Amino acid sequence: MGFIIWIIGLFLTVKAALEIWNTPGDSAKKLLLVVLLLLTSWLGLVFYYFFAKNKIAEWVR
Repeated sequence: MGFIIWIIGLFLTVKAALEIWNTPGDSAKKLLLVVLLLLTSWLGLVFYYFFAKNKIAEWVR
């Protein structure tokens, strides 16, 4: 069961990181956001999908 949860988390993290990276804007800011997402694991995913997903384009200008 734990392995399945880990795989889901890995998939969602990679998906979120690719969405951030493909957003037009400053590469340094995008890299910082991707690193923060990877370091914060599930908390980063919750923050990204429920709050920040629609605001990333503004933040990386």
